[in-house]
Amino acid sequence: MTARVGVVTFPGSLDDGDAARAVRIAGAEPVRLWHGDPDLHGVDAVVLPGGFSYGDYLRCGAIARFAPVMGTIVDAARGGLPVLGICNGFQILCEAHLLPGALTRNQHLHFRNRDQVLRIEAIGTAWTNAFQPGQEVLIPVKNGEGCYVADPATLDRLEAEGRVVARYVGGNPNGSQRDIAAITNEAGNVVGIMPHPEHAVEALTGPSLDGLGFFTSVLKHLVGAPA
Repeated sequence: MTARVGVVTFPGSLDDGDAARAVRIAGAEPVRLWHGDPDLHGVDAVVLPGGFSYGDYLRCGAIARFAPVMGTIVDAARGGLPVLGICNGFQILCEAHLLPGALTRNQHLHFRNRDQVLRIEAIGTAWTNAFQPGQEVLIPVKNGEGCYVADPATLDRLEAEGRVVARYVGGNPNGSQRDIAAITNEAGNVVGIMPHPEHAVEALTGPSLDGLGFFTSVLKHLVGAPA
């Protein structure tokens, strides 16, 4: 039976179509979810895509966190549903308190759009089990508010618990503390990543195929998950 992966569309989402295409290329069925509908329609996992939900008013992700669909996603994620937040999706996960810390304005105050090398640090999550520890991947990054920050105790806890999923290599594009590009929750089912793996799944349009591993990982995780 084909896994069904929901992709949420908020007002201002830009990369929901790309995320749905990545899900399809990975071998799953993408299911489009609407921000105003709390029903997840029986999906097995959820992707919160990049973009500018609700115009990034107040703070990036601050309004999207209160969308009807997010109430259901928060409860489901706490129950084990795999959730991947990409760029603006990462910001939403932090605003919803599914992940610690926050994403703030890039330290240099400029938007950054470039292909970025990442080192995969944690492969025990629902979204990274297809990688090898220390594997370097090339994935586009494009953000203006991608600087990950947290208090020292939280950063130390993320390090000690192996919850830093990926780090920037060869230059930090936004000033994120400890070069953090992606983190996970304690259970490993929720991952937030600032770069865009959905833009690195096809040779025609991406700098690599390295992003596909995030989407095939969740399928592998779902196969091994208890019914």
